[in-house]
Amino acid sequence: MRFLHTSDWHLGRSLHRENLLPAQRAFLRHLVQTAEAEQVDAVLVAGDVYDRAVPSLGAVELFDEALHALAALGVPVVLISGNHDSAQRLGVGAGLVARAGVHLRTAPDADALAAPVVLEDAHGQVAVYGLPYLEPALVRQRLAAEEASHTAVLSAAMDAVRADLAARRADGAGGAGGAESADVRAVVLAHAFVIGGEACDSERDIAVGGVPSVPASVFEGVDYAALGHLHGCQTINERVRYSGSPLAYSFSEADHRKSMWLVELGPAGEVSAERIDCPVPRRLARLRGELEELLTGSAYEAVEDCWLHVTLTDTARPPQAMERLRARFPHTLQLAFEPQGREDDGLRSYGARVRGRDDGAVALGFVRHVRGADASAAESTLLVTAVEAAARAAGGEI
Repeated sequence: MRFLHTSDWHLGRSLHRENLLPAQRAFLRHLVQTAEAEQVDAVLVAGDVYDRAVPSLGAVELFDEALHALAALGVPVVLISGNHDSAQRLGVGAGLVARAGVHLRTAPDADALAAPVVLEDAHGQVAVYGLPYLEPALVRQRLAAEEASHTAVLSAAMDAVRADLAARRADGAGGAGGAESADVRAVVLAHAFVIGGEACDSERDIAVGGVPSVPASVFEGVDYAALGHLHGCQTINERVRYSGSPLAYSFSEADHRKSMWLVELGPAGEVSAERIDCPVPRRLARLRGELEELLTGSAYEAVEDCWLHVTLTDTARPPQAMERLRARFPHTLQLAFEPQGREDDGLRSYGARVRGRDDGAVALGFVRHVRGADASAAESTLLVTAVEAAARAAGGEI
């Protein structure tokens, strides 16, 4: 049986105000084309369909378009809610759309978690369980978890899965393989931070419910765990994988290869997986250096058409830096300034940095921090005079 494993679409998300809906539409059309070309038996979507709990109209229309296209192919879709989604909104109409082969799993209770989508092939059944994102403080009691932690609630959910799977296998015990046969294989979708995974800047922190990471051993007993949440495509072990996001959503993902997993589940539960690349709307890159060097250096020709994060290291902030950069690099999205030779005060508190300085010195230090260079003599005189005048007007030091 063949599955297409994807996640973290984040429909409606932008990249530093750059509209990504056209790129997301291109990806979803690619997904539908791949599902048809590879003749997959199901598409697995492991959460974070939308970027916000209340998505934009454009994002909702795009989601609707994708579901209609997959339903027209007759390819079943199993989809869970992630930590960016509103589980209640995403799950509206779940019973109705299931008739079209689109199975939404958003309810965080044991009965719903242990109700798989059952697929069949020549070797028996495959039970596909969908575990939506489980916020520990909100679902602990509903799942009778030992504590309000990510490991505890996900373990409780998997206990419900394993109990249902054991019952299904016991029902088929009359077959040649007995109760331990692979006549019923199992796949689970989950949205979580599994130990061994590598995070990036564009993922929302889920540590509010305690330690965010869970061990991969939580998923023991199933043949394949299709994970979502982390945006890099990753293999935790042969049976536990992240597909990653289909697009880069921060410059920390500039070196990611964006892809989906084409997973084949053999008759005895053996797993093989192949990466299917996603369309790249525009490459991301980072540049660092002085402005004049970046504007004239031939070494930067290869990134002229990239979305760019630029860090300038000039000792003083150059005037109209963004406008000048965009004359050569029209897709510069983010500009940072880290002047060479600046004193690193990052490990000292603000109180320690200003201790012993009068108000004028503090004001001049602020100018140096923001500008990356000292104020001129005329500026210094004007600023100190203004501070002293304010102190006199206040009747003393301020």
